[in-house]
Amino acid sequence: MNTGTGSPVANASEILFDNLPAGREHRVAIRYDGNDITYGDLCRKASRAGNALTRLGLTPGDRILLVLLDTPHFPAVFLGAMRAGLIPIPVNTNLRQEDYAGIIEDSDAVAMLVDAALHAPRAAARRHRGTLRHQLIARGRDIPVDHDWDRHCDAAPDHLDPAPVPEGGEAFWLYSSGSTGPPKGVVHTHRSIRHTIDAYARGVLDMHETDRTFSASKAYHAYGLGNSVTFPCGVGASTVLLPDRPTPERVFAILEQERPSLFFTAPTHYAGLLADNSGHRDLSSLRLCVSAAEALPPSVYTAWRDRFGLEILDGIGSTEMLHIFISNRPGRVRPGTSGTEVPGYEVRIVDDGNVATRGASGILEVRGDSRAREYWNHPERTAATMPGEWFVTGDRYHQDADGYYHYEGRADDMFKVSGQWVSPTEVENALLQHPSVL
Repeated sequence: MNTGTGSPVANASEILFDNLPAGREHRVAIRYDGNDITYGDLCRKASRAGNALTRLGLTPGDRILLVLLDTPHFPAVFLGAMRAGLIPIPVNTNLRQEDYAGIIEDSDAVAMLVDAALHAPRAAARRHRGTLRHQLIARGRDIPVDHDWDRHCDAAPDHLDPAPVPEGGEAFWLYSSGSTGPPKGVVHTHRSIRHTIDAYARGVLDMHETDRTFSASKAYHAYGLGNSVTFPCGVGASTVLLPDRPTPERVFAILEQERPSLFFTAPTHYAGLLADNSGHRDLSSLRLCVSAAEALPPSVYTAWRDRFGLEILDGIGSTEMLHIFISNRPGRVRPGTSGTEVPGYEVRIVDDGNVATRGASGILEVRGDSRAREYWNHPERTAATMPGEWFVTGDRYHQDADGYYHYEGRADDMFKVSGQWVSPTEVENALLQHPSVL
């Protein structure tokens, strides 16, 4: 992986605009609130977004925080900002005011776009402006003109050429979950997005333009960003966006009414859906279900398969690698494992500085062209976690004789029982075998 500067590479926004010469201008890109948004519509929205930001005085390299629900504004501004050479930073919509204040200060963002339904980030921007010059509000009513994002976009041209980017140039940031201290800005380059599309969307899911995705995991997550934005755009498919909380009732309604072919969520949510006892559910449109963000308990996998006749492809990804790099495959699922390496990634298990033999436990490391460039303002953490071309995940794993990777827990979560290391995941899976616990 080359992360230096040099020859130009394709602007990541081209994954959207490549759909126009491919003849998809009139194909549906987004289903939202019962309405269709075509690829032609979305390209125009993205161009207007990029032009609106530059008209406000933002210049290439400037950062804009996106605190947006899953509406058409999200993909339009995310892709339009990159097309203009700006750095969009999607941010979790469920943080506390002080968390937003910390991200505003840490990122040196010059603009912030917030959904009108979200109050904490707007309050943080008013009290802790830092470098912020513009606080913009989407989907609001009676908003002053200088804050009204919709008016700015409506007045902007609907054509925008892609800004050139150097090899290794910043494309977007994501903030880590903060499991090891305050959230850190994870800096991704333009090549990261295409790599995940080729490696996972095409290489594992065999996604194509006739697919329709629905992700209960939101687009501000690295996982949801691929599921709802970059994967569908990258292959010319469509996606269903849900701004609301993904309750079982809302999710089942979308699965039955919008009839997606690919469904993405996390293990806890699969368990919540299984707890719904409101009657028969028609999931016949689905060809694949995907799980990430935490290990999928075998009992949840089995219960889902038995009830709906559908496999769940469990895998592991990370914000730093952008999406899933180890995954189970259709027809080859081994419950209780993360699967095998995704094409385009190299994985190893390291114990005490040495690559472990198969079957031995150690820390999982991965490399591939979607790895982040750095943690913003954290050179020591970058050096420790991203040495050379590798990313040190901090997860303990072992690989079995058939090549499947077994998650044992976070390295700092393990505990000793009678002199042996025990994983909390093992304890959880044992408990979940009891129907009363599940």
